[in-house]
Amino acid sequence: MLIAVNAIFLQKGKMEGYGWFVQEVFSRLANKYPEHEFLLVFDRPYDESFLFAPNCTPIVVGPAARHPASFFYWYNIAAPAALSKYKPDVWVNPYGFCSTSSSIPQLLMIHDLAYLHYPKFIAWHQYWYYKLFTPGFIKKAASILTVSEFSKQDLNKHFPKAAPKVSTVYPAARKDFQPISWEDKSQAKDSFSDGREYFLFVGGVHPRKNLLNLLKAFSLFKKWQKSNMKLLVAGRMAWQYEDLLEKIKTYKYRDDLVLLGPLDEAQLTRVTASAYALVYPSFFEGFGMPILEAMQSGVPVITSNTSSMPEVGADAALYADPNDPDAIAQQMLLLYKDEKLRNFQIEKGLARADAFSWDQTAEKVWEKILAIAK
Repeated sequence: MLIAVNAIFLQKGKMEGYGWFVQEVFSRLANKYPEHEFLLVFDRPYDESFLFAPNCTPIVVGPAARHPASFFYWYNIAAPAALSKYKPDVWVNPYGFCSTSSSIPQLLMIHDLAYLHYPKFIAWHQYWYYKLFTPGFIKKAASILTVSEFSKQDLNKHFPKAAPKVSTVYPAARKDFQPISWEDKSQAKDSFSDGREYFLFVGGVHPRKNLLNLLKAFSLFKKWQKSNMKLLVAGRMAWQYEDLLEKIKTYKYRDDLVLLGPLDEAQLTRVTASAYALVYPSFFEGFGMPILEAMQSGVPVITSNTSSMPEVGADAALYADPNDPDAIAQQMLLLYKDEKLRNFQIEKGLARADAFSWDQTAEKVWEKILAIAK
């Protein structure tokens, strides 16, 4: 069997959620099933490290698909034309888009429907691309995967005819997210927070991630507690971040706020494992991977009581209304003042993270590939 895999988010040094999912799943499948061939379809020059096994063949199909016009051309003209030479049995598209022109059975992955819930949080041209074409993607796909029961129910609500072909496949935290020694934590704090304890946020600086309310919550915490705790933000400037940066200029506790920017994998795992707690008050998530990464690192989690986040965190996280900075701050204060509770949450988080496995994820993806192969 020949499986074509959309690999456009496999980018060395620029990996984010989509790319990590493809790497974790298809590195496992390629090695476990050497009798099958995997055609990795890139849209730009690729790094050899993404050829996971001898049965992986790369092709580059341009132009790069990075905005709506190029999305349409790449998925419906360029990629189908290139794939017609290889005649794959299945085409896996794990990024929410698929081809509406190809006759190849497609396994589509839709992580969330954030564009419907928070349309103002994405660029207008991206919103309209999702709005116009997502119904066609869902109709065309032979099978659809999503990453949480919340997202599955959301898909079923907005696209009820698709319900029979929608399944949930949970991702997992990468293995490098692990607890570290006291000495390593101390070194990380010296490097990133002037030796102080810190709350951590991980994710792109983007309105949906709710950093303005996190800053308000941190202000309340500092007002109530008078501690030297810092707040670290690890992530790239994603979209509509100018207003946040302007407000930071006059933020009362700006000296205790550290914008780390994007970190490489080694830095991110150290920063995560050394945090006093992760505070992740996002308005909306299809899954919320930083929650699981922190838990697997032995770090307690405060997150939102909305969308998929209670499903991911279960009883191992503390929750707050993302619209209520006071509620977020109260949970920060609770963890800070109750070391016994903090240790209890750490143990529950480690157990919760153990419930997720990339091996299980890969096998569920494989089952769907087999089910739709022509």
